Amino acid sequence: MVSHRGLVAWSRIRHVSDQLPRGDANENDVTVHYWAAARAAAGIAEEHVSAVTLAELLTEIHRRHGHRDRFDDVIEFCSVLVGETPVGAKDPADVRLPAGVNVEFLPPFAGG
Repeated sequence: MVSHRGLVAWSRIRHVSDQLPRGDANENDVTVHYWAAARAAAGIAEEHVSAVTLAELLTEIHRRHGHRDRFDDVIEFCSVLVGETPVGAKDPADVRLPAGVNVEFLPPFAGG
């Protein structure tokens, strides 16, 4: 007879707890990529953020980097891609972020 006690106990703890144990991926994690001036303003090329909507993501990256010189100004003018889909003028609260998706912040580029 095979016992599944460990799996059942772990599964129950995971569903009851608001916090996942360190090292487990959060099911709402997305990867944020910053390009060119956005990368310079953020001070990093990419990071992981837990967010269900683009509005939640924007709030979180502002919390993390809003103190940096020009971050908010640069992000405001960026084109945003969720996966390969441009967000355009959509309301960020209406843009759902599938778990594991890449969100790209692309500032305007000069030249051709």
